[in-house]
Amino acid sequence: MSPTAAKQAEQLRLDGNTYFNKGRFAAAIEAYTEAITLCPNVPIYWTNRALGHRKRNNWTKVEDDCRRAIQLDSNSVKAHYMLGLALLQKEEYAEGVKALEKALDLGRGANPKGYMVEEIWQALAKAKYMEWEHESTKRSWELQTLKEACETALKEKHLFDSSELEGFLDENHRSNLEQLEALDRVFRIAAEADIPTDVPDYLCCKITLDIFRDPVIAPSGLTYEREVLLDHLEKVTFDFNFACSNL
Repeated sequence: MSPTAAKQAEQLRLDGNTYFNKGRFAAAIEAYTEAITLCPNVPIYWTNRALGHRKRNNWTKVEDDCRRAIQLDSNSVKAHYMLGLALLQKEEYAEGVKALEKALDLGRGANPKGYMVEEIWQALAKAKYMEWEHESTKRSWELQTLKEACETALKEKHLFDSSELEGFLDENHRSNLEQLEALDRVFRIAAEADIPTDVPDYLCCKITLDIFRDPVIAPSGLTYEREVLLDHLEKVTFDFNFACSNL
């Protein structure tokens, strides 16, 4: 890479940043693309372009650019973060959570109090809930599908037996009903035992006990719902000011 090409690529990056800040995302993407053409081994050019694609909701290109950036720099917080977001859009929840966890670990190591750490954690908390909800729904659907297949098989067996056992139709009918009832009991018990009905504790605020909607990390390292934490801080400030006014 010649010094001239490197200088031109850096100027294109700066131009792209200017376009991006003005909301001209297509122009920003074009500038970053030209920078990549000149210097394809600079990770930040790829993550910048991924951010432009993210603004245009082109998640396939976000994923492609982030994967390339990670190849060039496996410690890129932004690349892992946006890759996680892109995977969530594809409903690849498990892989999305992994990418966000990696971004969070890298972010905490580089700048524990940086704004991106909290932003990544919020995305991760929501991703974990989406993963839990998806798996719960998937297992419920699989169990229901299996139940319906078993019921269909029993009904087909009943029809076959009815044609073979003339004169015993009432008895055969009762037997079939009993088998269907037993099947229903088995699958009802299986559903109660296998499918979680309560949201896991790690997805809930320790104060409200509700599912996180806007999680925030406190200085203690614990996570709370942002609104609850702000209400608490406001109350503490009020009590402090009231106490001071009465001294």
